[in-house]
Amino acid sequence: MEENQTLAARARRLYARLAAWTLPRAQAAYARLRAGVRVGGAEALAQGARANAYLQSRPPGRRRLLLVLWSGAALLGALVLYVLVLIPLTPGISDLRHARAAQASTLVSADGKELASFDQGLQEHVTLAQISPQVVAALVATEDHRFYQHHGVDFVRIGGALLSSLSGDAQGGSTITQQLARNMFPEEIGRSRNLNRKVKEMITALKIEATFSKTEILEAYLNTVPFLYNTFGIEMAARTYFDKPAARLDILESATLVGMLKGTHYYNPVGNPERSLKRRNVVLGQMRKHNAMTERRYRELVRRPLRVRFSRQTERSMTDAHFTAHVRKWLIEWADENDYNLERDGLVVHTTLDYALQQAAMRAVERQGGALQAVADTEWSRSATWSSTSTGSYAGTRDSAFQYFWDTHGALADAVVRESPEYRRAVEGGEAAADALRRLKADRAFVAQLRAAKTRLEAGFVAMDPGSGQLRAWVGSRDFRREQYDHVAQAQRQPGSTFKPFVYGAALEKGLPPEKPYRDAVLDIKAGDGTIWRPTDMSGTSGQQMTMRDGLVYSKNTITAQVMQDVGLPAIVKLARALGVRDSKLTPVPSLALGTSPVTLLEMVNAYASIAAQGEYRKPVFVTHITDRAGKTIASFAPQSSQRAMSAESAATLVDMMRGVVNRGTGTGVRYRFGISGDVAGKTGTTQNNTDGWFILMHPNLVAGAWVGFNDARVTMRSNYWGQGGHNALLVVGDFFRAALDGGRIERDAVFPGGRRPAPVRHQEQPQEVEEEPGDLQPEGAPEPGQGGAEAPPPEPPAPSEAARPEA
Repeated sequence: MEENQTLAARARRLYARLAAWTLPRAQAAYARLRAGVRVGGAEALAQGARANAYLQSRPPGRRRLLLVLWSGAALLGALVLYVLVLIPLTPGISDLRHARAAQASTLVSADGKELASFDQGLQEHVTLAQISPQVVAALVATEDHRFYQHHGVDFVRIGGALLSSLSGDAQGGSTITQQLARNMFPEEIGRSRNLNRKVKEMITALKIEATFSKTEILEAYLNTVPFLYNTFGIEMAARTYFDKPAARLDILESATLVGMLKGTHYYNPVGNPERSLKRRNVVLGQMRKHNAMTERRYRELVRRPLRVRFSRQTERSMTDAHFTAHVRKWLIEWADENDYNLERDGLVVHTTLDYALQQAAMRAVERQGGALQAVADTEWSRSATWSSTSTGSYAGTRDSAFQYFWDTHGALADAVVRESPEYRRAVEGGEAAADALRRLKADRAFVAQLRAAKTRLEAGFVAMDPGSGQLRAWVGSRDFRREQYDHVAQAQRQPGSTFKPFVYGAALEKGLPPEKPYRDAVLDIKAGDGTIWRPTDMSGTSGQQMTMRDGLVYSKNTITAQVMQDVGLPAIVKLARALGVRDSKLTPVPSLALGTSPVTLLEMVNAYASIAAQGEYRKPVFVTHITDRAGKTIASFAPQSSQRAMSAESAATLVDMMRGVVNRGTGTGVRYRFGISGDVAGKTGTTQNNTDGWFILMHPNLVAGAWVGFNDARVTMRSNYWGQGGHNALLVVGDFFRAALDGGRIERDAVFPGGRRPAPVRHQEQPQEVEEEPGDLQPEGAPEPGQGGAEAPPPEPPAPSEAARPEA
């Protein structure tokens, strides 16, 4: 009774508002008629006169009612005509039965070559019988509780929503069928929030209801609704958020997923758990309101916490690579926020990658990575070792690859088994640890597989344009299908001596001249906490004076430590951050100057690009713009303005100092091995026990860098020669630059400001090499390099599914 009175009151208010809107307009039309306005000729005037006479003969109250009714009839007639016009513009029955094939979005290189596509989407169709009944109950109660009573459009609900909106409480009136219409035909119906789209949506919903059963509609809806992270449909949503199939979703999990439909990004249980919990409880309340549960059950459930077992699903195109995987991760979030479906909307994402340079980079990593693998396999295959300066000498000599390594690293051999998932599962299942270890070690195939993975040499490579910040080539491992862990943007490794230019750059910024002399000797350095640190070089010290310039050229730890002491750690950290090392943690201890704080290859190459760009930092750019399937640009990503990281004068001087590294220092191999004769500068890097090898080379048009090593830091190159960045990572960069120059992708005659092109270098010219044996900067009382902690496991790289997870 009380509800009826409320509806009657709302109806009276609606009538009053309609009268207030229509009466002035009707009276104005009436006044025009009386003034003799000729609309439609004499007959129209006559009809108007008759209508006027009729109105005048009625009582005032009835006269107003007739005006309202006539105005309403005119509006209704216009609406009917409007709908009739739109019907042919909405999908037909044949379109519903044979919905057009989705067009996958694609990633293309800067020159238009396809790199990857989204044709392998995160969607799996299931029948309604394979979906938990709790999902259907939550969906109907929350989104469309009259779903089984209407025929596509709920006019009762629309009327109620209109009354509520007029009262100031805005409500929506879309049914599940209308939402399905939007999901099935986003382009035909449109994306704009306007009357035109709403009417098209209603017409299409009526057609859907005339074509499909209620069961088919629910099934289609639950299989197409988006759930973020490029996930579509309830089955993939259940696996993504709760690591289970849709059939096993309980009432709380069902309410959480249904609650997301109001705003997937806003109510994301991973990124916004508090909002998601409140929304889940709203859904439970709707289920209680519509008798899907008892009051007692409702009060019990709303007190329970939100429990999510997020498991990012990976299903990629076979054409994917580390660069496209990196772009894909960003693009999924962009599409979620901008309401695009990457599997069906046919977007074209224009990246900055240079296809020819990317091919050159992939060949360099494959060729040189394979050659260095042969070196490692051979040198660790037997107790007696020999060393050659040519990788070709090691080809075909690795019958017992790494056999000597495992024979002499018994503790590591056992540790590798203990760290395996198979061992952990066995112990968690109740098997004694010793028995599990013994059983697994007896499985030769299993042990061989573990050891092969541990001793597989890896590499990362990236190249970028210093003038624009655009990434031109990106190779994250030797084989993406085998190793999806990205050694460009994910792996953090100690950079060794490639960090030293930041020390010398900070000195130049402070006003120290490059010819400032230092003594090559082991000196005690007192840290802020009173700890005494002693820098060493494995090759020893001369006790002679050496300039700051030569300290960088010959990568002397003793000189670098003294420069660090003169400049101060805060200035070094500040410059490294300004140049591009912005995400990794830089621990402000004296050994930082020798590159002991792990960083990513992308950060280091970005920082070197800032130096090459005369001290101007540019954020790495990997997408320029996005177009739709018709070629229309729907999003453009203009490069951000550059930021001054160091003065142009200091940057030019630092580049000149780093020219010496490739002309007469630790990086000469890039000239005599590969014939690179342009104006280039760079730096090598090697860390303790030959764990990490680095080389970054700067050219006026392009900066490229490589890292070489093993995923497990307990496995290293055996010989000091091949363990140096100047002999391993340099091979990858040199191979790439030779191809880039020969292919005309970068200018041979380009020079840095104030530089000049050096004389050509013949391949056979091999100067006396400067070896970069890793030194150290240890606190007093610390173990000697190479002692202690040899069997400590390194941090494990994340699994591919974890690596693809958004940074939310």
